[in-house]
Amino acid sequence: MRLSRHAIAAALAIAFCVPAFAAPFAYVSNQASGTVSVIDTAKDEVVRTLSGEGKLGKNVRGIVADHTGKTLFVVDAKGGKIDALDVATDKLKAQIPVGDSPEGLGLSANGELLAACLEDDNAVALVDVKTLKVTKHIALAGKNPEHCVFSPDGALLLASNENSNDIDVVDLKAGVTRGTVKSSGHPRGIAFLPGTHTAYVAAETANAVDVVDADKRSVVRTIASALRSAGAIASADGKTVYIANGGAGSVSVIDIATNKVVADIPVGKRPWNMALTRDGKKLYVANGRSNSVSVIDTATRKPVREIAVGELPWGVTIP
Repeated sequence: MRLSRHAIAAALAIAFCVPAFAAPFAYVSNQASGTVSVIDTAKDEVVRTLSGEGKLGKNVRGIVADHTGKTLFVVDAKGGKIDALDVATDKLKAQIPVGDSPEGLGLSANGELLAACLEDDNAVALVDVKTLKVTKHIALAGKNPEHCVFSPDGALLLASNENSNDIDVVDLKAGVTRGTVKSSGHPRGIAFLPGTHTAYVAAETANAVDVVDADKRSVVRTIASALRSAGAIASADGKTVYIANGGAGSVSVIDIATNKVVADIPVGKRPWNMALTRDGKKLYVANGRSNSVSVIDTATRKPVREIAVGELPWGVTIP
């Protein structure tokens, strides 16, 4: 008797004691604890805590998962490296030296490249995901880059420079910066709209969001947000951008059709970086000063859970 693909998938899921079509995990980097909290997004509970057998260090920041969900890449800012962590075994596959004081970490849409912002080097390090080697260092025009984010097509990289109040636009094919875009004040999180070179950049000291045309290297509009806007993420359909406001303890919801804030959602203290589930139904927000993650129902625009994690959570990734 021939079994359908769905029957085979279900049988394999039962055999491995994993529900078919199980919800993914959310991984939270806890900066001061040197750990990663693993949240089951179906139950919204922490089910494991990873530490790379205690080798992640005590200043972990940026975090991304590879496309398989089997490897986490975690920034160790004090050690000047990216740790490649095997999720299943909690063992380090590699420790990749990248430069001085890395912070934000980006993954290209094709999953082939990592980009680490090097605050003290005023540069970005590109890392090949397959070889786990640095392939290039690119000097930036700005100072103290925090977030490095690839454009959806992989042609450009934006770096938000806190100390020079601008955003570098890096041409990845040429391997050089094409210049900077002046921010409204202290740029931080960056969210590209899917399929475009338009980015929404949190401007912390302006309590606002700059909409940047990366091709023209210009701010096309500025949207008022709330106190100390810091994190940014766009929905997969490109209709919504979420902004975490560190001073207000809230997440602002921007409707892209009108470029206006249509909701402010209360979360924990000093929300930083965020991740959306694959279906876009839930948003996970790292609350740095609450040592927690807030879970937001994106349909109702209301918080549904606050989950205790490690100390000073910095970022969240969902593969």
